[in-house]
Amino acid sequence: MNARNLLDVIVVGGGAVGASAAAALAQSGFDVALVEPNPPVASAEDAPLDARVIALSPASVRFVERLGAWPLPASRAFAYRDMEVRSGDEALHFGRELVAEPALGWIVELRALQARLFDAARSRVAAVHTARVVDCERGEREARLELDDGTRLRARLVVSAEGGRSSLREAAGIAIDTRDYRSRGIVAHLTTEQPNPGIAFQRFLKGGPLAFLPIDGGRSSLVWTRPEAEIEALLALDDAAFCDAVSEASGRRFGRIVAATSRVAFPLRLQLAERFHAERLVLLGDTAHVVHPLAGLGLNLGLIDAAALVDVLVDARTRERDLGSLATLSRFDSWRRSDTHA
Repeated sequence: MNARNLLDVIVVGGGAVGASAAAALAQSGFDVALVEPNPPVASAEDAPLDARVIALSPASVRFVERLGAWPLPASRAFAYRDMEVRSGDEALHFGRELVAEPALGWIVELRALQARLFDAARSRVAAVHTARVVDCERGEREARLELDDGTRLRARLVVSAEGGRSSLREAAGIAIDTRDYRSRGIVAHLTTEQPNPGIAFQRFLKGGPLAFLPIDGGRSSLVWTRPEAEIEALLALDDAAFCDAVSEASGRRFGRIVAATSRVAFPLRLQLAERFHAERLVLLGDTAHVVHPLAGLGLNLGLIDAAALVDVLVDARTRERDLGSLATLSRFDSWRRSDTHA
């Protein structure tokens, strides 16, 4: 990319949110470059099996489908048609008839989705740069990025989709409000006595909720929130003892846990940027907001960010307004920040 070429948008971050934003903007006729130092594997089929799964809403699936990134391979995405939530002796049940959709949502392996969205972006954008940003200058008329491979880029707008730790957000002086839940989510794949028939099951316990999310072969993906003080002991259990502990915590909803894959734990926190924009800069996804996984909102919020940004920029182009001006980006900010805070 020649430094003399002025792009419409540079997207920094090629995860699911950044890649979807780049693909959607390019699909809408904008000149877009994508910067990502660590691109995913070449295809969703080749992506390593991932203990991390996310719940995609029907609206998110429609957005991903419009980008040509859906459906995923059958072994990487699993529809759930019912949801069951328990707390003590209380139980709530939700069925797909409540939303008039084929399913309440889909449980998706994150790596496979990232690979498919990155491929959709790569096929549409003007260029993909496998490099890191080392400098960003934001001026009245344009932003300039310098990458660690010596590339210099210019654009009307820079999109930061770098994740929770964003150098561009920090350089812009945008503060974040953080709440540490002092707990972690233990994730693994489980085999139960009775196959999971497609139910997203949650049980609220003292210290944090437990969730079984349906995946292939009647198995369940576990997300078990426990206080930080308990994590190391749970991770140190042998497989049989861990299966017994999860069986007890789940109330044996699908019978005993008979097998579990290796397990890892992720820290849980709430993080909200004080604003989602600055001149020539807009924040998407975890760069703007990190939320507790309990309600399955995280990636869905980020995909809505991407879709909303496309709407705002298409409207600005139609009205012949500057894509990266504060006036243009303040509309996106007020729209998405109010939704995210709610």
